[in-house]
Amino acid sequence: MPNIALELAKQSAALGVTSAYGEQQDVDGVKLIPVALTWTGFGGGSDESGNGGGGGGGYTFPVGAYVRRGDDLRFEPNLVSLLAVGIPFVWVAGRALSRVIRALKK
Repeated sequence: MPNIALELAKQSAALGVTSAYGEQQDVDGVKLIPVALTWTGFGGGSDESGNGGGGGGGYTFPVGAYVRRGDDLRFEPNLVSLLAVGIPFVWVAGRALSRVIRALKK
């Protein structure tokens, strides 16, 4: 029986840069390269009798895209993703700041 951890490692080797940076797309003369944060995890194991199993999963969070118009290259963020991350961050920062201020008043 092959080692399940080695098999999973071989299969996940292709997930690196190709999952974070997508294939270049051409739209009306504008070149787009999508960018994402990716997370993957795998696990496996077996017992004394040789029965084994494994599994994995992943998550991709679209961050934005590199946009090339002629000689101009710039990163344009995905505003929906920024709001999805920014709103909880601002809430947590506000709660922490209010607790610090309350502690300093005492």
